[in-house]
Amino acid sequence: MAQPRLTDFFARRRPGPRAAPPRAKPAWRTPSPAKPAPPTPARTPGGSRKRARPPAEPTRDHPAPPARRRLRLPADTVSSPSALAAPGSPEEATRSAGQLPCLAAQQDKASSKVTLSELKSCLQRARELGARAQELKASAQRKDAGEPCVLEDQGQPAGPCGQKAPAYQRFHALAQPGPPGLVLPYKYQVLAEMFRSMDTIVGMLYNRSETATFAKVKQGVQDMMRKRFEERNVGQIRTVYPACYRFRQERNVPTFKDGVKRSDYQLTIEPLLDQEAGSTAPQLTASHLLRRRQVFGQNLVERVREHHRAFLASLNPPMVVPEDQLTRWHPHFNVDEVPDIEPAELPQPPTTEKLATAQEVLARARSLMSPRMQKALSDLALRTAKSGSPGSPGPAPPATPPATPPAALKGVSQDLLERIRCKQSQKQLAQMTRQPEQERRLQRLERLPELARVLRGIFVSERKPALTMEVACARMAGSYRAALSLGEMEKHVQLLSELLPDWLSLHHVRTDTYVKLDKAADLAGVLARLAHLARAEAAL
Repeated sequence: MAQPRLTDFFARRRPGPRAAPPRAKPAWRTPSPAKPAPPTPARTPGGSRKRARPPAEPTRDHPAPPARRRLRLPADTVSSPSALAAPGSPEEATRSAGQLPCLAAQQDKASSKVTLSELKSCLQRARELGARAQELKASAQRKDAGEPCVLEDQGQPAGPCGQKAPAYQRFHALAQPGPPGLVLPYKYQVLAEMFRSMDTIVGMLYNRSETATFAKVKQGVQDMMRKRFEERNVGQIRTVYPACYRFRQERNVPTFKDGVKRSDYQLTIEPLLDQEAGSTAPQLTASHLLRRRQVFGQNLVERVREHHRAFLASLNPPMVVPEDQLTRWHPHFNVDEVPDIEPAELPQPPTTEKLATAQEVLARARSLMSPRMQKALSDLALRTAKSGSPGSPGPAPPATPPATPPAALKGVSQDLLERIRCKQSQKQLAQMTRQPEQERRLQRLERLPELARVLRGIFVSERKPALTMEVACARMAGSYRAALSLGEMEKHVQLLSELLPDWLSLHHVRTDTYVKLDKAADLAGVLARLAHLARAEAAL
């Protein structure tokens, strides 16, 4: 049973006149002349404790009370005589109905500006997407035609779909472990791995007297490398190593595939081996595979050497490095930007003539004409071509302007620039012809100042005049920032005693070697001497 409210009690005890309905909050919507405003719902009596005033109808003597909230209008509208009309009157309703469409028109104008800017941005985006689609279509056509996709305007290698190659391919030479040397580009190393896989599969098929077709080799290479292997790669291998295989187009080769007919032509691959007189058919053994792989790698290095020589000749001043003394590439030579290898032409299956269209029938009938008629037609074609081509020669290409120095070097003496360039080229030449032993010695010299500081700290902490070689090397290896083996650390200590015999000395007692260090010597002077020796060694 519901509990009666206190307000219901007062409403029953003191009934009064019906309360006036409260003024509803107007909804800000655009008025429609066709639809009248919905009526305001009235509150039920007894909903409030306060006694309501009976509604009084407005008359001419007693106008309607002013509203608590009025609509704020623009200044020009308020100054007009129509703005002085009483609220709730027909004049006010007419005025508000005439101004709300103006506000709606202003909002529509602002939204039309936003819509126009959005349309412009969408149109620009559509044009960019269309240009991108055209580029992708052109790159796909070049790929179908067999042309490599290269970004010529940027000078960067491109991927198979015309995009920029990933960083692990463009900077492959910089990420190689060990000392720098004659590193091959990433695409050349991939081609060398393809040749190794292809030679392995062809050797297996050849040793068991089975015809090696391109379909069999392709499937095997792709299974070994997890990369695509196409006829273009076979053409590149033939360009690098022409005497490795013999390629032919043969048919009636036994196949066990439903998609290949026995009568179809297939590309067969046969390895070329040196056969001695009076011996049986040679086998492609592991030694043959290793030798062929070495020859292929040497040919790839020789191709990179050609591009390196062209790069050195384009420098200012030009540099010439003997080939037998070259141990690394020029520091400014970008190995991974070497152009790709052009694929050699492979044997194609013979084309069988089949007359399928009317144009082919006419071309066949033209060959059946008499020689006199053919000569007349050829003369007519030549006269037409001469009349259509302009007789004036083409304009001569503009001369190459001389190289101008950059703005940062403006005002610097040319003799000074030439001396700096010559000195820099000599330094780069010495760096390119440096042997691996010298390179390792320079690396040790660069580590000696820090190792000398570590070794002196070990002697100070141990408080001993001498330490065994094993203990000293173990403490130095544990304190040095890089990971070095005990044998490598011992070589550093020996080099330190060789360069500074008055500061560090080695003493051989029976089967042990002791290290003795002068702790009273100035450490700053020792480090300065080591740095000077390292600079002098690097300048040689």
